[in-house]
Amino acid sequence: MKKLPIGIQTFAKIRDPEDEHYYVDKTKILAELVDSGSYIFLSRPRRFGKSLFLDTLKDAFEGNQSLFKGLYLEHNWDWSKKYPVIKIDFGTAVIKSPESLREIIHDKLNRILTYESLELKSRSLSEKFKDLILGLESKYSAKVVILIDEYDKPILDNITETETARLMRDELRNFYSVIKGSDAHLKFVFITGVSKFSKVNLFSGLNNLQDITLDERFSTICGYTEKDLAIFEDRMEGVNREELKLWYNGYNFLGKKVYNPFDILLFLDRKIYKNYWFETGTPTFLINLIEKYKYPVPKMENIKLTESALSTFDVDSITLENLLFQTGYLTIDRTKSMGANTIFYLKYPNLEVKFSLNDTILQYLTNTTSEKEESKIALYEILSSGNPSQIKPIFHSFFASIPHDWYRKNKLANYEAYYASIFYCYFASLGLDVRAEDVTNHGQVDMTVFFENKVFVFEF
Repeated sequence: MKKLPIGIQTFAKIRDPEDEHYYVDKTKILAELVDSGSYIFLSRPRRFGKSLFLDTLKDAFEGNQSLFKGLYLEHNWDWSKKYPVIKIDFGTAVIKSPESLREIIHDKLNRILTYESLELKSRSLSEKFKDLILGLESKYSAKVVILIDEYDKPILDNITETETARLMRDELRNFYSVIKGSDAHLKFVFITGVSKFSKVNLFSGLNNLQDITLDERFSTICGYTEKDLAIFEDRMEGVNREELKLWYNGYNFLGKKVYNPFDILLFLDRKIYKNYWFETGTPTFLINLIEKYKYPVPKMENIKLTESALSTFDVDSITLENLLFQTGYLTIDRTKSMGANTIFYLKYPNLEVKFSLNDTILQYLTNTTSEKEESKIALYEILSSGNPSQIKPIFHSFFASIPHDWYRKNKLANYEAYYASIFYCYFASLGLDVRAEDVTNHGQVDMTVFFENKVFVFEF
């Protein structure tokens, strides 16, 4: 039985015949991507396979043919041509100041210079980046490939500190502007990250950057399709495929739905349903936005956005709905044409995200732990018994257990949707099928809970 490539982002390591790792062949879509254009941008949630795909691109352009034996690209790539690659990953550190950002970029460029035995006298980052491109082109007599991973992380690391985030954005804009002026020396550019910042504010002048984030042709470039799971067939014995789909499938980028690959690998290793992906990052910034905008949590079941509102944001104009989608906590349910516009209806992608996010929000709203867990257990038992009259005293007791000091300090507690949000989060955090059918500006909610063969309707 092959090894599961848990946490491995290096293509050569996965393809090492001595290690024998599973690999879902994404090289056909890689070839199609390279044929589609020279400047490509992709946004996907964290832990979704972006870094591995970039590393696969690197090995393809560098001509490491032996790594692709048995894969689509082995016989569908011109291996006689090799290109120098500049690969920069901003996901390796938490960067909290423009000075640290400049220092880290200098270090990354210097490492490439040392490896390539190039000596440059340029001092500024922009000059060094430009001279590195020219130096590599001269050394290899071939145009240069640029791969940038987690391009937006220095901004997202400071997203709650607007001024610092703005400085990070401006610093990165200066750095990325070199790409525009180097067109004649570049073979291919691929930029990837979690969010999609405005081209005007971050990629000023790079008008030929092709965004494939919601391009049906490349909707499965990251993540596993149902068909992809066949590669793990020898580990699927005893797995309920419908339950697996309920927990980890559901991400939709306007094509086939995909599984979160991180979840699948961890599940196949342990055979236990858990919130593996969610636990790798606490959505503190989302909680802060919920607090800032006094956002009714049940409304997350009924979000509708235009394409422009869904696709981009900037440091000075962040919306919760947009960020929920780009970070993977919501996905596309369906679309609808509205004149010249397309309306996107969003939903939770799967059970893992729905119950985990609502449990985290519930913890923040109430600042209770033991009482919350006890009430959840009691609530589940009551729903199982089919006696809804016992639900009322449970919530009376739980609301009474919320510390008065916490209620007084909580910025959310002074609006009507506070209690509706807690009520909704309780059921959603149990992993139940909860549907908020009507949300008004005053936070009044009609909520339906489907549990086994029972339906519970609540009116506030």
